[in-house]
Amino acid sequence: MAGLYIHIPYCKKACHYCDFHFTQSLKQINDMVDAICLELEMQKDFLGNDTVYTIYFGGGTPSLLEEEHLRKIMRVIQHVYSLSSNPEVTLEGNPDDLTAEKLQIFFSEGINRLSIGVQSFNDEKLKWMNRQHSQMQAIDTFHNARQIGFENISLDLIYALPYKNHDLWQSDLKQILALRPEHISSYCLTIEPKTAFGNWLQKGKIKPIDEDFAAEQFEILLDTLTKKGYDQYEISNFALPGYESQHNSAYWKDEKYLGIGPSAHSYNGKFRKANVSNNAKYLKGLAEKKIPFEIITLSPEDQVNEYLLTSLRTKWGCDLNLLKAKYEVDLLHVHKAYLNKLARQDFVFEDEGFLILTNSGKLLADKIASDLFI
Repeated sequence: MAGLYIHIPYCKKACHYCDFHFTQSLKQINDMVDAICLELEMQKDFLGNDTVYTIYFGGGTPSLLEEEHLRKIMRVIQHVYSLSSNPEVTLEGNPDDLTAEKLQIFFSEGINRLSIGVQSFNDEKLKWMNRQHSQMQAIDTFHNARQIGFENISLDLIYALPYKNHDLWQSDLKQILALRPEHISSYCLTIEPKTAFGNWLQKGKIKPIDEDFAAEQFEILLDTLTKKGYDQYEISNFALPGYESQHNSAYWKDEKYLGIGPSAHSYNGKFRKANVSNNAKYLKGLAEKKIPFEIITLSPEDQVNEYLLTSLRTKWGCDLNLLKAKYEVDLLHVHKAYLNKLARQDFVFEDEGFLILTNSGKLLADKIASDLFI
């Protein structure tokens, strides 16, 4: 089983919190699509003979793609790769791009899962984050997608937005539950250095994230969504039964994936490969039929630590038998005293060979994982 990720490095505007790789100039989008198609052909052997079960268009803003762009990329994928009979094909998009016409095009071209960047249903906070859509655009986009035939829709929300109490957050959750998407991804606001928010923080225009306030909002999120039938299968991801993101789940389960486009990463179970995070260098390289990338060699310790970091964030937890068989690491023996302490504190438990975090432990997931690093 393998996944295919396509990075579309374009956005209309920069959200104040975002540090992903993109440009706001669309002048070379046609050349970029051609380069992506060429890289898809050049990389066809990276996954060996593995069947591709998931395709994910991320970015950037893939909803900026026009019909001919998406069709061209999909035709290459279908021609070059061995696809499962019904692959999960996800496209990220913003409500301001996802017109009824665009939604129909994407649906007709085989997109069967949408991931829509709502972030908030409060117009004031949307403007503060430099988002380009309004509350009503987000709601209308969701309903339009439903009418066109999308039956697997994920909506994104951001919590820990600065506000005097939890009313704004509870209002956002009430609205998203009224829509009842199949999947909800919710992330704590983070302030990255090379962003507008990072600049504002440095100048004292905004305050650092209040960690206690963020933890309270996370607990509200968890309590509210689980009561409404959503399963928290990863710390930031909730799904109705059967609607977990197959693509992202593969990342967390240490499965293979191929990343295409500038800044995209790939993993074949042995090493990681990172494409250059520069559109001009990427286009120049592909024009010369060379893929500009670097190999990230992973030691056995690196692989174990990455697996701990990702698996402990999921409801499935860390497969202790996999660690023994694949990496010859007996985690229960190596960290016996620490794991016993965590169990007494009700942060972790073991279930049929899997180490799993409790709800309390999820608040400390990254800290616990790093403490378990080999």
